[in-house]
Amino acid sequence: MKNRLRVLRAEYGWSQADLAERLQVSRQTVNAIETGKYDPSLPLAFKIARLFGLTIEDIFEDESTTEEAKHVGKA
Repeated sequence: MKNRLRVLRAEYGWSQADLAERLQVSRQTVNAIETGKYDPSLPLAFKIARLFGLTIEDIFEDESTTEEAKHVGKA
């Protein structure tokens, strides 16, 4: 799943460790989410969204939905 977590974290001037502390997860979890190796649980996704004052959709993008949208209208 694509996400804007790294960009948002940088805008706030937070390290991965800073964000991890705020979310009560490990720095490795933050890194895995940022690199797309791990999709957060729904409760964690909501926690991330609340922390940045955004919606989940503003932060996370389902790649399969993006690919489907690219093919709509092509025939």
